[in-house]
Amino acid sequence: MAGDDGVVSSGGLGDFQYEKQSRWKACPVDHVLRDGEAVDLGGVTVVAHHTPGHTKGCTTFTLTADDHGKPYHVVIVGSANANDGYRLLNNPKYPAIADDFARTFRVLKSLECDVYLGSHGSYYGMKEKLARVKDGGPNPFIDPQGYHNFVAQREQTFLADLASQRAKAEAKPQAR
Repeated sequence: MAGDDGVVSSGGLGDFQYEKQSRWKACPVDHVLRDGEAVDLGGVTVVAHHTPGHTKGCTTFTLTADDHGKPYHVVIVGSANANDGYRLLNNPKYPAIADDFARTFRVLKSLECDVYLGSHGSYYGMKEKLARVKDGGPNPFIDPQGYHNFVAQREQTFLADLASQRAKAEAKPQAR
């Protein structure tokens, strides 16, 4: 999405947090997704949701998967993490970061979710769920409560980080 397209196409230049640490070979961007845009991939319609904060163009995807005639709402979370070192207040490289994270949590809470996935397997317990698939029984990837728990936990962590940064900013002596 917009906000990440320049970073991707430049090989990491302009990233608000990791420009110096994370570089790669520049990649051409042939299409920039818009919030709510639907893309058809192999007979499945995937909808892009702008969930900024982690990056300016962070994207969460939703789709409907059919399992023997039963539809499941799938959410693939881009990220809801304010990584260590993220400056949530007075960030000259990303002034709207705190507002963007707040928007992201509103969006994530509004999505209907049966199957919860993410850009990192640890977000949704991929290894543990795969082990349970092998054991048989109900499909552990059908986990709406896990999704709601993840979103709530990430939001609480963000709010705590924001409050901590505000308290530190207020405690600093004023320049005279």
